[in-house]
Amino acid sequence: MLGLRGLLLPPAGILLLLPFLPPLLLPAAPAPHRASYKPVIVVHGLFDSSYSFRHLLEYINETHPGTVVTVLDLFDGRESLRPLWEQVQGFGEAVAPIMAEAPEGVHLICYSQGGLVCRALLSVMEEHNVDSFISLSSPQMGQYGDTDYLKWLFPTSMRSNLYRICYSPWGQEFSICNYWH
Repeated sequence: MLGLRGLLLPPAGILLLLPFLPPLLLPAAPAPHRASYKPVIVVHGLFDSSYSFRHLLEYINETHPGTVVTVLDLFDGRESLRPLWEQVQGFGEAVAPIMAEAPEGVHLICYSQGGLVCRALLSVMEEHNVDSFISLSSPQMGQYGDTDYLKWLFPTSMRSNLYRICYSPWGQEFSICNYWH
């Protein structure tokens, strides 16, 4: 007879416990993958392109097989300097069909300037179904002062003349001046 906490169990008692023993005796099996994950949309930043996110795309496909990942290939390289509202409109037109095909929702992963584009997109889209919005290294509170890329673009007198450039009609034609604080 087997003992359980010092009690002797008759054979019939053991039979009653059998349905409960397998989960206790067998090692835990990994949880099966969900049938499908929500689609992921990736938006790049200033001077980037979809190619910059190839490793992220591979990682998501490896860790969550079957996930539809779209790395938008719009406003690449120098085109990312176009005014932000123009980019918001373009990305909005690109994500609308993806969202329409995903009634359960989508996840947005937006890097740097892409985070600003996505935040604006969420504020102007009448009906979006974004479940998660991840903004990576985005200047959500604006940017102040000059940066390495601005020093490269405008090597002399940037700090003292930045406001003159960014707040001019000419400066507002560049995305980096659209988010200056």
